[in-house]
Amino acid sequence: MAIIVNLDVMMAKRKMSLNELSAKVDLTLSNLSILKTGKAKAIRFSTLEAICKALACQPGDILEYTPDEVTP
Repeated sequence: MAIIVNLDVMMAKRKMSLNELSAKVDLTLSNLSILKTGKAKAIRFSTLEAICKALACQPGDILEYTPDEVTP
């Protein structure tokens, strides 16, 4: 997948647990876990905004684009 989710990196930098983030952004642990592991297919802007607010970061700190390798 070309989009990498660095939520775990930002949580570690902020020393915040999944439980704490879940409470701050009002999302279930399972939904945050799906996002954290990169298994999510989409994210709402309101969710991204809440996560960025809770972690005091920018969307680019959480989401990263890496082009898929093209094989000839």
